[in-house]
Amino acid sequence: MTATGEMGDVETAGARGAPAGPWWWPRRRSMVLDITLAVMSAVECAAEGVAFAHDARIPVAVGVAMGLVVGATLLLRRRWAIAVVLISIAVTPAEMGLMLSIVGLYTLAASEVPRRITAVLAGMSGVGTLIISTIRFQEDMHRGSGPAEPTVWMIPLVAVVMSLGLTAPPILLGLYVRARRRLVESLRERADGLERELSLLADRAEERAEWARNEERTRIAREMHDVVAHRVSLMVVHAAALQAVALKDPEKAAKNAALVGDMGRQALTELRQMLGVLRSEDVGQRAPAPAGGRGDGEPVPLAAVAAAASAAAEAAGAVGAGGAEGAGGARTAGAAGSAGAADVAGGPRLAELETLVGQSRAAGMVVELSVEGEERGYAPRVEQTAYRVVQEALTNVHKHAPGAKARVRLARRPSEVAVLVENGPSERGAADAGLPSGGNGLLGMKERVTTLGGGFVSGATESGGFRVSAVIPDRTATDRAATGRPAADRTAAGRLDSPAREREPAAERAKSA
Repeated sequence: MTATGEMGDVETAGARGAPAGPWWWPRRRSMVLDITLAVMSAVECAAEGVAFAHDARIPVAVGVAMGLVVGATLLLRRRWAIAVVLISIAVTPAEMGLMLSIVGLYTLAASEVPRRITAVLAGMSGVGTLIISTIRFQEDMHRGSGPAEPTVWMIPLVAVVMSLGLTAPPILLGLYVRARRRLVESLRERADGLERELSLLADRAEERAEWARNEERTRIAREMHDVVAHRVSLMVVHAAALQAVALKDPEKAAKNAALVGDMGRQALTELRQMLGVLRSEDVGQRAPAPAGGRGDGEPVPLAAVAAAASAAAEAAGAVGAGGAEGAGGARTAGAAGSAGAADVAGGPRLAELETLVGQSRAAGMVVELSVEGEERGYAPRVEQTAYRVVQEALTNVHKHAPGAKARVRLARRPSEVAVLVENGPSERGAADAGLPSGGNGLLGMKERVTTLGGGFVSGATESGGFRVSAVIPDRTATDRAATGRPAADRTAAGRLDSPAREREPAAERAKSA
């Protein structure tokens, strides 16, 4: 109820799940209860109205009618509790409305009326009952119906006991019901709040899971692009050369055919390693499932697919250009795929750039490789990223600039690695290899470099060619120089941490590399 005794949201909320009643009643059974109490109160007041009519020398019908009206006001106790209590106080001198007073005080105390108003009205009702009880007890004594010789304190004591007995119990019971209702409502609100928080956390967890799935899909696509696109591009170039020299130079044609076959087998082996994990039930890198764990037929997580893709990508860098080297590379890739190794330490390194450049030279491209700085070891992920940048840049030269000369420059520095791949314009009359381009090569290179906190720059040159430049910092070398001892192994999150303040200088160095 509100400050006027009107039914409010508290009682309405407490009637959840029950059919709503008409007018101000929250439930139908509440309406039935109030009607029953109102009828009983009206009958009581009508009976007491007869005695009041005799004492007041008014017609009995008037007294009975007044009692019926007064008693029937109890029907409004949930709507206007204050008015009901005031009516019960007003009819106290007529000695009617006992039930009206008790139920009204209880309803008033149980409602949301301020306590000071409840205390004032309860005090008025108690004082009225005390006065009327004292007067009635004295009249009975004068008429001779009371004790023969009452003591001085007997009349006040009886009046106080009657006043407290008719006022205190309904007030205390109403206050208890009010406190209990508030407690239940607060618990319900807390439960609703916890439910909303859990729902929000579930939504956020689903968003994070979706983000993780998208990241894994992107990683798988990038690894497949790096592993397969380069070899398929070389296969197409060799096939075009084979078609051109098939009749003129059979020996060279046979050599190109052998290269195409080796690269095709290597590409199929790598694809089998990456895609086979989707159908495999027992991947070497995955621990045996515990009891109650992943059962048969359940999908393999994308993380396992990405790990297999990484292993295949790393094993691909160790594959040679010739037939014997191609067979050895296939065995290496197969061993990596069967073991399911996700450790980046087995991937391609900077020392294998010569082999990578040799593959492009075998395809007919003129490539110049220059290495600056002392030979030193870097973090495996740094060397692999540099290798992938050179690999993708040479693949783009095969695709978009057939017949162009390329220059690969590698600079080994104490705390970073810089690579530069630049090609001139495509020669006139050179046959286009017809290789499709999805536009993801440069984006993948930039993602790899920036993830490690490096700088990546690409764009056309003034001579009509294209340049790709990247500077990749080596954090393990920085830690080693700062502490004087090898840096401890880091987690993937630590290695991939790349503050923005370190990326900007790396990007500037990439532009000037």
